[in-house]
Amino acid sequence: MNIIGKTIANRFEIISKTGVGGMATVYVAKDKVLNRDVAVKVLKDEFTTDEEFVKRFNSEALSAASLTHPNIVSIYDVGNEDGIYYIVMELVRGKTLKQIITEEGALPWKWSVNIAMQIASALETAHKNNIVHRDIKPHNIIITEDGVAKVTDFGIAKAVSNSTITAFGTTIGSVHYFSPEQAKGGYTDAKSDIYSLGVVMYEMLTGKVPFDADTSVSVALKHMQEQPIPPMEINENIPKAVNDIILKAMEKEPMARYQTATAMLKDLAKALKDPDGEFVEEEDFDDGLTRRMDAITDDMIKDSKAGNKKKKKKNKIAKFFEEHPKAKIPAIIILCLLLFFGSIGITSAILNVTSPKEVQIPNLVGMTEEEAKEELDKLKLKYEKVGEDYNKDVEAGKIYEQTPIYSSNYKVKEKSTISVKVSKGTEQTTVPKVIGMTYDEAVTELEKNKLKAEKVEETSKTIKEGIVISQEVEANSTANAGDTIKIHVSIGTGINQVVMPSVLGKSESDAKSTLEGKNLKVNVEYSEDSTKDNGIVLSQSIKSGENIDEGTEVTITVNKFAEMKSATITVNVKKITGGYEETTTNTTDTIKKKGRLTIEAGGESYFDREVDLNSTSETTTIYGKGTVTVTVKIDGNVMKKVDINLNTTSSYTFE
Repeated sequence: MNIIGKTIANRFEIISKTGVGGMATVYVAKDKVLNRDVAVKVLKDEFTTDEEFVKRFNSEALSAASLTHPNIVSIYDVGNEDGIYYIVMELVRGKTLKQIITEEGALPWKWSVNIAMQIASALETAHKNNIVHRDIKPHNIIITEDGVAKVTDFGIAKAVSNSTITAFGTTIGSVHYFSPEQAKGGYTDAKSDIYSLGVVMYEMLTGKVPFDADTSVSVALKHMQEQPIPPMEINENIPKAVNDIILKAMEKEPMARYQTATAMLKDLAKALKDPDGEFVEEEDFDDGLTRRMDAITDDMIKDSKAGNKKKKKKNKIAKFFEEHPKAKIPAIIILCLLLFFGSIGITSAILNVTSPKEVQIPNLVGMTEEEAKEELDKLKLKYEKVGEDYNKDVEAGKIYEQTPIYSSNYKVKEKSTISVKVSKGTEQTTVPKVIGMTYDEAVTELEKNKLKAEKVEETSKTIKEGIVISQEVEANSTANAGDTIKIHVSIGTGINQVVMPSVLGKSESDAKSTLEGKNLKVNVEYSEDSTKDNGIVLSQSIKSGENIDEGTEVTITVNKFAEMKSATITVNVKKITGGYEETTTNTTDTIKKKGRLTIEAGGESYFDREVDLNSTSETTTIYGKGTVTVTVKIDGNVMKKVDINLNTTSSYTFE
């Protein structure tokens, strides 16, 4: 289904597709009411008829909508329109952590610890609200352009109570990152997220996952059975404290891991200050050691006797199965079924009693704070004011924004928190001139005048990167306090920069390949240096280490000198002179029978002696580099002159 251009809920205009996941497609949309860009996640068509997928998809919104944290992607709205199941959320600009690892490999340990602390902080808030993510992996963590980590995709997260909840026959998560208990399809809790965070840290610091194999089942078995190679054995730059934190988070036994994200967060903070410290402690849990027990009483003895009677009765049952062995297997099957369905019934009953009820979220926009609190109290929901700001459309003291946004078909669980922002009314202010300032200076100046800034990036060949080129509202004009002023900020030429590599000493082809791989243009010049190897780069026009624009022309000078070559020169004297004929008649004329043949090449003389003018094959060898001029003389007179390329010619005959 192509929904680009469609407006959902009469508010969110779909602009473009930005990503595709396993369950949903993500679009960039324009919120027409608040005039801002948002992300809209739409469930794929093939899943809309699957109740389990729809339930899990809605679970993402219900889980995440109640969370307010700088490291968690905010949920604004959720709904279903014309068969389109959607979630509206904060639009985060940046790359996934997986993309960064794929591009850069192992990351610096301090940067990795900082990212891990942000993720742990997000999990700390989620776990305190009884929400387990269950799919923590680099693909679900977006790193913004400012280096802020945002945890997203609560698509398989599930709000849990203090009761044990087990998904029979279902394993949720991503095989390379899930915990041993997830691999078994057993009970998962906050400690499962901690294990997954340990795996994420492992991959950040080593560039690879701790367990890998050809099949998902093999990977899952490794999570359950094998110990990971300590990360510091793969990357020697990892400090001991960081290594210990990762291994503790990845303990097979949940009780041996960090028990809370808060505890892990504390150790991560210590690691930044004391990277080689010995402060990571083992968790104290029941390991089967000898324990103190109470003295045996008469009541215990009575209970023991009663147990012996039961044992005798049990022995009768055993005797029956010995006499009727065929009845043993059906009886075991029936017993297992009774236990299975009984456990489901008990679990369902507990959930029905302990799970909070769902209530319709009210529309608080336009209410006073007192009215909103009263309305939320009726529904057993919590009120939280997260900010106040000027708003020209809403009078002072009334709510102008709430999270989650009101939707007629959106329900939340009792005791969920509804966050609101309260209007400070309308106030007139003057727009300052910010052209020529840095972006940060412009933001500060606008905030002094109770205005907000919206950054519009623009390429410029004349204005330095980071400087405000123009502002869309004229300086010294009047505006309402709280208004947003668009300012255009230079990003320089808009051309990516690269670090100039060194190609000195490389062959011409290797040097060109290296430079063209950096998207640089290559110009080749040649020079001769007999002290260096032939064909290598002698110099480059730009020094290595300098930052230059892609597309810059780099001139390399390659050593090129001709090698000494030889050629056989043959002269047919008879043909070039006409020779002579013998005569028997008496004549007074003297017949010239000899002449002095001279062969010169490249200014050197190679042949200089008298020869018979009827000779057809006078031969010599000449030497030189590249093209040389060969001159043939008879008695000092030039008879032939030819340029010969010694690189391509090894013999030549003058006729």
